[in-house]
Amino acid sequence: MRIRLFLILLGAAAVVAAYTFPIWRPYIANTVVEDPFPGLPANLQGPFSELPSDQQAALLRVAEENREMGIAMAVAALQEPVALEEDPGQPDAATAIRATQGNFVRIDPIRWAEGSATVYAFPDNRKLLRLEDFQAATGPDLYVILSASEAPRTREEVELGDLDLELGPLQANIGNQNYEIPPEVDLSLYNSVVIYSKQFSVVFSTATV
Repeated sequence: MRIRLFLILLGAAAVVAAYTFPIWRPYIANTVVEDPFPGLPANLQGPFSELPSDQQAALLRVAEENREMGIAMAVAALQEPVALEEDPGQPDAATAIRATQGNFVRIDPIRWAEGSATVYAFPDNRKLLRLEDFQAATGPDLYVILSASEAPRTREEVELGDLDLELGPLQANIGNQNYEIPPEVDLSLYNSVVIYSKQFSVVFSTATV
């Protein structure tokens, strides 16, 4: 009799426990949610986790120092690169003089560019910068800048002596592209072409010219 009563009570307790599980579950179990990149929109967490490990680590380091910049750079890194649809073409070799040339370098897994930067001068005093075989990391608010520094890595180095010259927004992440340089510019004052995030004052790549 006692065994039967015990079994009935045990069964009743099991039923009550099952129905009330959502209420008492938090007291015996901890729910842990850990996003790969804190602050990144939920729909981008999966794509972020698929990036190469060195790229993930570099973006997380940026976020530790500057959360807003880290998130913006991560969002940009997850965007599809923009390719220039049409090559504007090389300057006429009969009139253009190649004044100087250099190659872009990789700074780290998230800041890099490839290809060459060539400055051309013309008899009528026009000047042109051409990026060729060009490819660059995606980033927020990227611009093409001439700097007096040979290989700047900081805002202060880019703006050395207030001589930095902005040539315009980066037209595309992939493809040959041209940028007009004002005729009055003295090219001897400039030593590098910089791919630069104006929003966060971050150098993405440089080509010493």
